[in-house]
Amino acid sequence: MFSESAIYFNSEEVSFELNNPQNTQSWIENTIIKEGKTVGEISYVFCSDEYLHKMNIEHLQHDTLTDIITFNYCEESLISSDIFISVDRVKENAERFNVSFEEELDRVMIHGILHLVGYDDKTEEDKIEMRSKEDFYLTLR
Repeated sequence: MFSESAIYFNSEEVSFELNNPQNTQSWIENTIIKEGKTVGEISYVFCSDEYLHKMNIEHLQHDTLTDIITFNYCEESLISSDIFISVDRVKENAERFNVSFEEELDRVMIHGILHLVGYDDKTEEDKIEMRSKEDFYLTLR
């Protein structure tokens, strides 16, 4: 375990805080370590749909709503990133998938980490593997 986490939680344009940030930090660190990588500096930014939509247009040229944008700053096995999550999208998706907000938020948070450690979801086969990994790590919270 680390004496001090390099995982940070912030918010932009929304008033949001995690229920138990220390447990979430440990869970994310353990996921990265189990995947054979090293925890670098990771900053989660919880924001509004509007904020993330603007970022999606400016940085990725995608004019769509999304639940997460992950900026990959990884170097070799050192995992570092800024991860932006729309709290609005997570709420809506939780209702759509009939799961709690916390469950959907954790899935989205770990989804970003899985991209950073090398998983993708472009093909149907990749999506199945990604969902399986998400499900596995969700059991370790």
